[in-house]
Amino acid sequence: MYQPSQLDVRRFFCATYRQGLAGAPLDPMQQIAWPWVQRHPEYHPELTDEASALALDYPVDGGRTNPFLHLAMHLSISEQCGIDQPSGIRQALQLLAAKLGSEHEAHHVAMEALGRMVWESQRSGRPPDGEAYLEAVRRAATA
Repeated sequence: MYQPSQLDVRRFFCATYRQGLAGAPLDPMQQIAWPWVQRHPEYHPELTDEASALALDYPVDGGRTNPFLHLAMHLSISEQCGIDQPSGIRQALQLLAAKLGSEHEAHHVAMEALGRMVWESQRSGRPPDGEAYLEAVRRAATA
């Protein structure tokens, strides 16, 4: 399994932004990421200057959203839906998007559940609980 570093992720999104703006060919992963980059114009200034992006710090208590983490979560959720893993996530996200009237907003709700799952896994030292994540998204879709 490929596990990109923080700098790899930042380079990826900066390159996606640069290539997308130029109308240059995008690789398959960039094709999934580009629409999410476009939907977040508030992040474009950080994506414009790769050298600066590599040096930026986003401390938890700093009050700023990390655009690279945010976009990576959109990308992860898109990939999860594409392969329906955990099984049922595609349907849960579709139901949530229909309820909210927005795929984008459904992703943001799912991000909360995904972030909680990752945090709990790190805190407990146990593997991520995909079922708990899926159930949280389902609850949001049906509540």
